[in-house]
Amino acid sequence: MKSSILASLTVLALISTAQARPHRQPAAPAVNAAEAEKVLAPLRQAATECFADTVLSNPKATAEARAGHWYEAVGITGFLCRPEVAAMIKAHDRLYGAKTGERYFKGAYAKHLDQQLAERLQPMLAHKAVASAEPPAEKAAAEDAAAGN
Repeated sequence: MKSSILASLTVLALISTAQARPHRQPAAPAVNAAEAEKVLAPLRQAATECFADTVLSNPKATAEARAGHWYEAVGITGFLCRPEVAAMIKAHDRLYGAKTGERYFKGAYAKHLDQQLAERLQPMLAHKAVASAEPPAEKAAAEDAAAGN
């Protein structure tokens, strides 16, 4: 009987001691923002260029982009940019700590991706006049009238 009470007290003592110790998270590494930007900027640019190229190469994604639905356009072709995104996420994790890259990609990067794509692609997505060998209707009518005189 004494041994079971003693065992119970020992377990309770261990549990209370374990609860009294705070859980220690590894400290986030000290990061020089300028140095981190030197590493991340080209990776961010590569990912954005990949998204832009793949949106332009897919007619359905291009149609979504023309309609201003950038998130949907990227969703259609985004899987093609996995290597670029993975490199950006891994670099972020190395600089700022584990799991920060995924949060960065889904948060800050994704928040501004539509604006970046609009700036890059809008000039290419604007409908352009199609060249034609036929003269404009007004000019053709004027030529016909002059030939008829």
